[in-house]
Amino acid sequence: MSELIEDLNWRYAAKRMNGESIPQEKLSTILEAIKLSPSSAGLQPYKVVVIGDKEIKDRIFKEAAPQPQIPESSHVLVFAAWEKITADHISEYMQLIAKTRDISVESLSKFQESITGGILSRTEEVNFDWAARQAYIALGHALVAAATEHIDATPMEGFNNAKLDEILGLKAKGLKSVVIMTLGYRDQENDVLAKAKKVRRPSEELFIAV
Repeated sequence: MSELIEDLNWRYAAKRMNGESIPQEKLSTILEAIKLSPSSAGLQPYKVVVIGDKEIKDRIFKEAAPQPQIPESSHVLVFAAWEKITADHISEYMQLIAKTRDISVESLSKFQESITGGILSRTEEVNFDWAARQAYIALGHALVAAATEHIDATPMEGFNNAKLDEILGLKAKGLKSVVIMTLGYRDQENDVLAKAKKVRRPSEELFIAV
């Protein structure tokens, strides 16, 4: 069995955490994995709020996401998608490509026209749903990266998005929260799932070979 598969077997969605802080270098590795996550057209239409402040975590727990992992975690990551995708977003992306690859912006005109026509021809609602799906890809990268660092990571939905957006001031930044991930260490004594076997459907029921 590969080391990666062993790490993925080790991980689970911890229901309780012990409050211990994770090393900065491990947090940096997880954040770098998020940065390297693929996204459609490479646009990365989201931001990730990294929360280590205890008071903010406590407020999130009390007002938006009453799950114990929030205050017990080392850090809370909030994946927030762009509420509205604009021509300026795409133009800024072209500038970034040109600078990173040392090419002219003009050489990217066909690519810019293609993604501009594809994205801006859709409704804001469709584009937000698309942006949220890109954020979930980044979440997946983060979960795998955390597992390889033996940091517990718990993805969360079912929270009060509007309240969380208010707490973090996301609306003013043109963002809306879509999913949360807590980082920390499992509480072996108080988490009933800490030693439970992982339950997954058999490969023959999950995969279809064509």
